[in-house]
Amino acid sequence: MKKVIIIIIVVIVAIAGYIGFRVISSRPLSPEQTVSYNHDGLDINLVYCRPSKRGRLIFGDSSAGPLVPYGKYWRLGANEATEITLSKDVTFGGKTLKAGSYRMYAVPNELSWGLSLNSELGKWGFDEPDNSLDVLKIEVPVDTEPVSTEQFTIAFTNDSTGVNMGIAWDKLRLRVPIQIQ
Repeated sequence: MKKVIIIIIVVIVAIAGYIGFRVISSRPLSPEQTVSYNHDGLDINLVYCRPSKRGRLIFGDSSAGPLVPYGKYWRLGANEATEITLSKDVTFGGKTLKAGSYRMYAVPNELSWGLSLNSELGKWGFDEPDNSLDVLKIEVPVDTEPVSTEQFTIAFTNDSTGVNMGIAWDKLRLRVPIQIQ
């Protein structure tokens, strides 16, 4: 009888340990984030995944082995492609953009980034977009900060001219002005 009880206890502990391991290991390293913005009738929703720096080299020349090499396609986050939805026609980085949903991606470089909005939706982030479906391309200057941002972040803030979409990771900062047309 003692042997049966010991076996049952061992089985219960093993199952509890397995379940605990699955719960801990299933937390995403790059959690999904939805950012919503609403002002003057403009609604913006952005869905992306937020990788962390975790001591890695984030941006740089390919020869240095960065996570995001200069001059190469980057999905602006991790996992699935980053998608943005705007409820009104706007100027996005100074260029006209119709209301709608778009896949957003970048080609980072040291001094500026090429930022593109593409009509191809619902794709995994590793799948490079069909560039013929790009509806807008802009160049955004890069700013650097002395303080590092650990987790990739996209946020919206107001100023006197409209809204700004800010992108921050590591010591890099970008700002894209958005104005209602």
